[in-house]
Amino acid sequence: MLVLVCRPSSLRAVTVAAVRLHSTTARSIPSSAYTDPALSHQPSIHTTPVNVPQSVREELESALRVDQAGELAANWIYKGQHDVLGRDPATGPLIQDMWDQEKKHLHVMNKLQTQHRVRPTFLWEVARIGGYGLGAITALMGREVAMACTEAVETVIGEHYDDQLKAFEQLPADHPSVPLLKEVIREFRDDELEHLDIAVENDSQKAPAHALLSTVVGAGCKVAIELCRRF
Repeated sequence: MLVLVCRPSSLRAVTVAAVRLHSTTARSIPSSAYTDPALSHQPSIHTTPVNVPQSVREELESALRVDQAGELAANWIYKGQHDVLGRDPATGPLIQDMWDQEKKHLHVMNKLQTQHRVRPTFLWEVARIGGYGLGAITALMGREVAMACTEAVETVIGEHYDDQLKAFEQLPADHPSVPLLKEVIREFRDDELEHLDIAVENDSQKAPAHALLSTVVGAGCKVAIELCRRF
């Protein structure tokens, strides 16, 4: 049995490498249908269920509208954090790796939005500016606070994706786009929960007033989800 003894900085480097490897292997397979040109001919990425009850169609549209806005906001949160902490040798690579995953998420959500003929949220600019502000401000308050922000945001997003998977059970399973859509949502949920774990492993719960910060950020995320669902 091989035993590795690593300093904290080395452990962080291993974590970054593991995230990078993970993001390019198993969990990226479903979303690769939208990123790999060799798969661009598949009907699962060009069609959308139309002969469904209006309530089901509205659920699909509101879900993807929220997802797209959420991935936009996440991109700008990580950009804000990276602008402040990007030069930190321990934290910068962690933020960059999570940000790179969010960039892919947004790219895929933009394609899903077009495929399923979903109107983007009217709050696009609010999500962008609000996300950047949240990321930059929490990063300016310190590394632990930035990680606490990530923990709170990803907790809400993980729960949100779980709720969506339950709602998507109403979609016709025999439509070519539906199984892929569910797999992409599962992939993204797992990515977000991985970000949550990384934040906890990197001292998010040592942030001053951690419980209060988590409550405030989490509540803000839930309000944003509801607003984007409607508008």
